Amino acid sequence: MQNSQLEVLLGCLECLKQGQSMTLVSVAKTWGTSPRPVGALLAVSSEGRFFGSVSGGCVEEDLIEQLKSTPALNPHILIYGETQEQRHRFGLPCGGALELVVEPFNDVAEVQKLIQAIEQRHSLYRSVSLTHGDISHRSLQAEHNPNLADNVWSNVFGPLWQMIIVGAGETGRYLAEMAQALGYQVLVSDPRPEYRKNWPMKNIELQPGFPDDVLDSLAIDHRSVIVTVAHDPKVDDMALLSALKSSAFYVGSLGSKVNNKNRRERLMEHFGFSQQEVNRLQGPVGLPIGSKTPPEIALAILAEVTALRNGIDIKSQLNQVPRDQEETA
Repeated sequence: MQNSQLEVLLGCLECLKQGQSMTLVSVAKTWGTSPRPVGALLAVSSEGRFFGSVSGGCVEEDLIEQLKSTPALNPHILIYGETQEQRHRFGLPCGGALELVVEPFNDVAEVQKLIQAIEQRHSLYRSVSLTHGDISHRSLQAEHNPNLADNVWSNVFGPLWQMIIVGAGETGRYLAEMAQALGYQVLVSDPRPEYRKNWPMKNIELQPGFPDDVLDSLAIDHRSVIVTVAHDPKVDDMALLSALKSSAFYVGSLGSKVNNKNRRERLMEHFGFSQQEVNRLQGPVGLPIGSKTPPEIALAILAEVTALRNGIDIKSQLNQVPRDQEETA
C-alpha cells in the first residue's frame, strides 16, 4: 500500500531520535512471483524494530536478524533466491528471486525531507549511488519509475493516494470503508442534510459545502481518485464540474450507461466541456462483476481503480460496462 512509505519514514524518524541506527531496504528487481512490487520498502533498526515489507515470511526474518546485529554501513545489493536451496529455504516460489538495495538510513534531515514532501503532497525522485553513497533528489517527472541502472538506485517517494467520495449514502459508506483498508486517505462530501445526518462513520468527517467548492479547496493531483456516488445529478454533476478540470488520476460516476451518456452530453452542452474532457469520465463506474448491492458496487469500483493503478485497463479489454448499474439506475 502506498501509505507504507509514510509509515516506514515515520518509524525511522522515531527510532533515529531514540539513538538507534536504521537500515533501509528497497525492492529493486523481482523475478517470478513476488508479494511486493519494485520500490517497496522495509526499514530495520539496530534494536530489531522494523517497518514496511519487501517480501514477508522467511526473507524478512533473515533480513531483520542480519540488520539488527549488523546495520548497513554502505549501500549494496542483496539477492534472495539465486539458488534452488535459497528459494526453498526462504519460501520463494519456483523461479522467484528478489534483488534488494540495502543502505544506511541515519540522516534525520533526509528522513524529515521525505516526510515533509509526502505530507505536502509533493513527489520526489530519490537516487542513491551504490558506488559512492551520494544521494540526490529531483522533482518527479512522468518518465520516472523505480529503477536500478548504472549502479544507481532511484525510487519514487510520493504522497498518499487520496479518494474523494461524493455521496454519503450506503455505496459511499462502503467505498470509504474499503478504501481506507487499501491505504487511501479518504474524504467524503455530501451537501444533502439528510445524508449528512445519517453518516455512520465517525472516523471520516463529512466535508462541509457543495462538492465543487470542496474539490476546489483540496490539493487534487495525479494520486487522487474522485468518485461520485450520490446518484443525484444535482450533486454528481456539481462535483464533476471541478473533477474533470483537475489532474486527478481517476474520475468516475455511478449510474447506468444511458445516464452517463446523458451526463456527458449535459456537461458539453450546458457547461462547455470538450469531448476530450468528458472522455475522462469513467461511467458507469467499476468493473463488470455482476455487483448489485452497495458493498458489491464499492468492490467493483475499487477493483477498477486498483487495476488502472497497476496499468491494466480491464474494462477496455472486455469492451463492456457493469450490468448492475444498468438494472438499478
